[in-house]
Amino acid sequence: MITSASDIKHPYSVNKTYTPDEARRYCEKLAKSHYENFLIAGIFCPKELRQHFYNVYSYCRISDDLGDEIGDPEQSLVLLDWWESELDLMIKGSPKHPAFVALADTVEQFQIPVSLFRNLLTAFRQDQYTPTYDSYDELLGYCVNSANPVGRLVLYLCGSVEEECLLLSDKICTALQLANFWQDITRDLVKNRIYIPLEDISTYGVTIEELRSHKFTPQFASLMRYEVDRTRALFLEGAALGELVDRRLRLDIEMFSQGGMEVLRKIEGQGYDVLSKRPSIPKSRQIWMLIGRLSKSFSRGQPLSRNQ
Repeated sequence: MITSASDIKHPYSVNKTYTPDEARRYCEKLAKSHYENFLIAGIFCPKELRQHFYNVYSYCRISDDLGDEIGDPEQSLVLLDWWESELDLMIKGSPKHPAFVALADTVEQFQIPVSLFRNLLTAFRQDQYTPTYDSYDELLGYCVNSANPVGRLVLYLCGSVEEECLLLSDKICTALQLANFWQDITRDLVKNRIYIPLEDISTYGVTIEELRSHKFTPQFASLMRYEVDRTRALFLEGAALGELVDRRLRLDIEMFSQGGMEVLRKIEGQGYDVLSKRPSIPKSRQIWMLIGRLSKSFSRGQPLSRNQ
């Protein structure tokens, strides 16, 4: 039985002491190599905040990978415990891992609640032993820990931590998480995870066996239409956030939301059949979304420099 993270091979172990400058470069390299679909939205990140975003992103990326990319729930749980022990060292003022050496300054400067970092670990642990959710409320409870902390971390970095902003951010982040679930149903099935609430599956007359065999039926189409519609409603409820935050953050928020809405449109466009083909957004489409958003800003007369 594995009891120590040192017994598990993974890409985030380190065997040297990092200076603050080295730690910051570690986070920057990690963030730039994993930005994926979020790179376009991050182009306009304020220069003075860029390193702090790298630091926070690195923590989230590593946490996610330890929970989702190891391929063994027992090993993931051991690694997540190790990662939280590294977080505890940072809190005590003696960080060891470069991600935490860099993150310590960010947490102190922006007074970020440590609970947000712990919440993410709670969600990633939950993934190891909770393959299904009985109800939509249970699924939303998962999103409280898995998705909402990320949006709140961004708001702390940008100084928009009023309660209304936090709650609107939660709606957008939950919607993004749900859109990702509906996009990745077949990928999650490989990991023995089903995020569609079981009560919805039953209500619409879909069976687990049909899901596992990727059998697309009219009943499944109706089920996905229902999930897509209420996910879109969450995006719309959170849309007011863009008008409340610093204008430098507005573009990023709208790009994230539009990216999520585009996933929903792709699902609709293929008749809700996400079992035979995963809906995805081509890079070219992301670029056109950005251009459209910039044009909208110019038409409003909004300056777009993110370094002011």
